Amino acid sequence: MLTPSLPTLRILPIESIILHEDHDNQRTLPLVEKLRAQGILRNPPIVMPLQDGTNRNMVLDGANRVTSLKEMGFPHLVTQVVSPQDPHVSLMTWNHVVWDIKARTLLGNIRRAKDLDVTQVDTHKSMKAPSSLPVQIRTVDGKLFLVQIPNELEQLVRSLHEVVNSYKENGSFDRTSQTLIDSFRTMYADLCALVIFPRFEIQSLLETVGKGWVIPTGITRFTVSPRLLHLNYPLHELSSGKSLEYKEEYLQRWIQERVKKRGVRYYAEATFLFDE
Repeated sequence: MLTPSLPTLRILPIESIILHEDHDNQRTLPLVEKLRAQGILRNPPIVMPLQDGTNRNMVLDGANRVTSLKEMGFPHLVTQVVSPQDPHVSLMTWNHVVWDIKARTLLGNIRRAKDLDVTQVDTHKSMKAPSSLPVQIRTVDGKLFLVQIPNELEQLVRSLHEVVNSYKENGSFDRTSQTLIDSFRTMYADLCALVIFPRFEIQSLLETVGKGWVIPTGITRFTVSPRLLHLNYPLHELSSGKSLEYKEEYLQRWIQERVKKRGVRYYAEATFLFDE
């Protein structure tokens, strides 16, 4: 088997890197302290150019690292850059398993939100095709509800926030790829519902971010292959006042030195990784 080329690594102005989803500020301070203590950037964030002529880049993975380094005042950041046309980049959707809130409270919050239409569905009857994108809510008592989301981009983003806000503040949720609620009944004592989101397309997400809108946290799920990990790049090279051109040249020399010393390994097999 041929070893693929190394992923594209670039030094970018940190202000050109923008998020596509809400960020949890509570996670910033602990990561800032960790970065200062270690003095290295272990895994470079993955970004994708917006392709709108603004030289901005959307974060696919690494929002907390980007936010923390911005907080620390870094002018530049080393990133793995991927193209929207790359066949090895895909965008999937996380669903939310919700607990610590009653289903009637969740549904009541959604019904009070602007522009949202909630309908209970009889799963034994045929349904007309919806005129807008539906969010499915499967409650713990076996009922199915559809929340109609407008197709227009700005309204869609606003409506997704309203759905997530209906349980984010008063309940708890985890991301999951599951679409059936039964598998969670033994895992969560106060299980409420499974919220199933429609899929985004990469191009529509790029357009969303380009207009300055962000979607709720924990919905998008990017997969990128190959993924560059354990780069362990020295932070002092990113924080210095040297020019972007100098830092880019230094990065490429640094990478070649690592390659020459056989400090780069490629793993082709699927891997299960337990969080440290």
